Amino acid sequence: MVKEIFLNDKFFVAGGSGMAGGAIYRKLKSKGYGNPKNGGSILIPKRSELDLLNLNQVEEWFKLNSPNVVIIAAAKVGGILANSRNPTEFLLENLKIQTNIIETSWKSGVRRLLFLGSSCIYPKYASQPIEEESLLSGNLEPTNEWYAIAKIAGLKLCEALSKQYSFDAITLMPTNLYGPGDNYDSNSSHVMAALIKKFFYASEKKMSEVICWGTGKPLREFLHVDDLGNAVVFALENWKPSSTNSPVDNNGNPLLFLNVGTGREISIINLAKKIAEISNFKGEIIWDKSKPDGTPRKILNINRILNLGWKPEISLDKGIRETFKNLKNESFI
Repeated sequence: MVKEIFLNDKFFVAGGSGMAGGAIYRKLKSKGYGNPKNGGSILIPKRSELDLLNLNQVEEWFKLNSPNVVIIAAAKVGGILANSRNPTEFLLENLKIQTNIIETSWKSGVRRLLFLGSSCIYPKYASQPIEEESLLSGNLEPTNEWYAIAKIAGLKLCEALSKQYSFDAITLMPTNLYGPGDNYDSNSSHVMAALIKKFFYASEKKMSEVICWGTGKPLREFLHVDDLGNAVVFALENWKPSSTNSPVDNNGNPLLFLNVGTGREISIINLAKKIAEISNFKGEIIWDKSKPDGTPRKILNINRILNLGWKPEISLDKGIRETFKNLKNESFI
């Protein structure tokens, strides 16, 4: 199979200092990309060097640096609480970030672009496991619709540029992520990081109870961020939607976005029990049913990317244990 990216490419990983971007950077480096000896480079400018919300800065940066492969892992992200408190910022900032980068990449002649979407773009009551065709087939989950709408717009902009101008822009839709570089802020973290922090702290302090949000009944799928990094590099190397062996939708049309996950789900209550066991927490788990559950079930159908040859490698138990091991060396609380 002919690879679609090369060792002498100049990569721009937008959001390269974040959880997803960091994993992508590590995977690129491990495969020999970005090595100056091969004529390659990987650019991950800090926010102080490049404000992605400012179109003029983005355009000037592209003129000066001329990347030819762009990966968009930059986004304003957060859990249910952050989304409900800051709907304007979640919609407006994500729209600006992705539009600025995608449009400038197209105008600058970038050869390949990969945009990271999110599984939250799918309808709240989509048929499970969720196929790519479920997009825009129903109402979104209200607790994160602002972020979801922005991500849908980014995906559709990539699709429009591909169809109208043959711009090589592809999108991956990862499920819930966790692992190195996660956000443990109590006001903006996602469920996995929130639970890990609660039980880590409770175990360290020998607390008698931990209070968790909701009923614990919702089912979720979790992907270690290093598996996502692997999927991104795999897709850049091997997935060309115009190729004859690339995935097509149910109508036989080339797909420009693919799901990425594990194909396995766990209830939040069982996840909490698993994290409690791994953290050696001996107290009681109490569920605050006054708090929202979010989408009742969300698991992705990942058959299409599996058929291309990618598969996840890090089990949930292994990933959580490694996360706890790393946290013991960090003062994150």
